[in-house]
Amino acid sequence: MKRTSVYGVLSAASMFPLIQWEEEVEVFGWVRTIRGSKNVSFIVLHDGSTFESLQVVVNAELGIDLSKVSSGASIRVIGRPVESKGQGQEVDLETTVVELIGECGEDYPMQPKRHSMEFFREHPHLRMRTKLFQAIFRIRHRAKMATHEFFDYGAFIQVDTPIITGSDCEGAGEMFSIGEDFFGQEAGLSVSGQLEAETAAMGLGRVYTFGPTFRAENSHTSRHLAEFWMIEPEMAFAELDYNMDIAEGYLKYVIGEVVKKCPKEIEYLEDYIREEEKNFKKEDKSMSLMEKLESVLSDSFERITYTEAFEILRNSKPNKKGKFEFPIEEWGMDFQAEHERYLVEKHFNKPVIVRDYPKEIKSFYMRDNDDGKTVAAMDILFPGIGEIVGGSQREERYEVLKEKMTTFDISHDDMKWYLDTRKFGTAPHSGFGVGFERLVQFITGMKNIRDVVLYPRTPGKL
Repeated sequence: MKRTSVYGVLSAASMFPLIQWEEEVEVFGWVRTIRGSKNVSFIVLHDGSTFESLQVVVNAELGIDLSKVSSGASIRVIGRPVESKGQGQEVDLETTVVELIGECGEDYPMQPKRHSMEFFREHPHLRMRTKLFQAIFRIRHRAKMATHEFFDYGAFIQVDTPIITGSDCEGAGEMFSIGEDFFGQEAGLSVSGQLEAETAAMGLGRVYTFGPTFRAENSHTSRHLAEFWMIEPEMAFAELDYNMDIAEGYLKYVIGEVVKKCPKEIEYLEDYIREEEKNFKKEDKSMSLMEKLESVLSDSFERITYTEAFEILRNSKPNKKGKFEFPIEEWGMDFQAEHERYLVEKHFNKPVIVRDYPKEIKSFYMRDNDDGKTVAAMDILFPGIGEIVGGSQREERYEVLKEKMTTFDISHDDMKWYLDTRKFGTAPHSGFGVGFERLVQFITGMKNIRDVVLYPRTPGKL
């Protein structure tokens, strides 16, 4: 009989009618579970090629020794695909050969039962063996592919900006210093590729970066990492309104692609989260995962100014006590996560774009508005997570930018290269930044950003 080696037998089986599977197939994978009776044993096998598993049927009359085949072991199987008689799968593999490749010790921690997220974080090198993390990282992959597709369709050119830099984009002093001996000047790990991307946009028109960034912020929250990936598009001849359109379109495209192409993964995560929330108080339960995703896809984002948001928050009653933990007191204050989530989850019940922030709380490169008090900046707020995008129209006026750099105590000499982009053929331009892990955290419904990274880097944890 002819034999074919198949990677991802379920994927292959779905492409052909079962009647055509007259030949044996050879399959390699890891055992998820094994159970048996006197007459037959069932091995649930996975190989990573699909989120689905393959049920291998081993008849006892074949005399195959399964004594060392356990959860976590890797095996080679030869058999014939047949239409499944059980529930939950379309194809079974009636096997004739089961060969143990890698035995799994009895102390294997990832047994097929429910584990806590804290347990998984203690075993990052093994947690990818579980369905939970396979679902998360398949979604992360799909979101990354959709990112490149969206910008490619929009005629953006990807550029790779430096990881080692002398420019602290945000001016917050949160760069990881790597000394000055090698480069002859102070250098650090980049917190953003925006400034360099702006120079590329002045020649290529529409560019985007997608790479690692670093922040030496001693934050231990569920929303922060020391090493994370950023998506930062920059567009020449684009003002703030257009910038907001592109940002909204990007988020909808990526989430839409995940919903369309990862339905099994989302369904699994939905069930996992629902089980996690069983012990929550009713008032502590948030929107379901699919409700959050649909809230992004089903309607246009609400667009309001900072001043309008401030008035809404000042006149709101966020809880039974009618108070925020951080009171809304003076115009010009920076909103906290609780304020952002109130706007999205309670007041508008959909994503919100807040624009025109007070200039004192925003970066030097943001364009001053005509009112003299605000800048052309915007943040996109999502349910369950708060800010997911930050962006602005950049200050393109040479003299105004010089004056702002003086106000922010930024050296004109050190940033001469940046000023040159305004001196030689300046043009209105804008862009935004998306923390990729925060986007994946939103799509997967994970409570902690550390659970959407292969090996998270956080303060005190390498």
